[in-house]
Amino acid sequence: MTTVWKTGGCHCGAVKWEADVSDDVVADECNCSMCSMVGYYHVIVPASHFRLLMGEDHLTEYLFNTGVARHLFCKQCGVKSFYVPRSNPDGYSLNLRCMKEDQFTSIQIRPFDGQNWEANASKLAHLSKDDA
Repeated sequence: MTTVWKTGGCHCGAVKWEADVSDDVVADECNCSMCSMVGYYHVIVPASHFRLLMGEDHLTEYLFNTGVARHLFCKQCGVKSFYVPRSNPDGYSLNLRCMKEDQFTSIQIRPFDGQNWEANASKLAHLSKDDA
């Protein structure tokens, strides 16, 4: 599996990041209350595969329910291009919709049942490990 650092960020450009992601990316489409409302496609990576390039001062945080997930939004445009998910607090979830598709050889979107999060979260835990 080939990986190359890919770029992403928010709508206004204030927040920019890069991540080491496979050329053949698989993203999870979660149906939980938050993800379904914002249309988030999760690409989960280990923390060591993510670098915030600019915009830390433009991020604002939203916590709810257990407070473990750190939902990070650009203060300027409101876009959540990445965050620290509850399922993978040792990594980052990147929003595939905030990355240019031409950076990938192939894209696969798979459904994830986040409405039944407690029963399914363990299916994602391995994605933030360096050997995933």
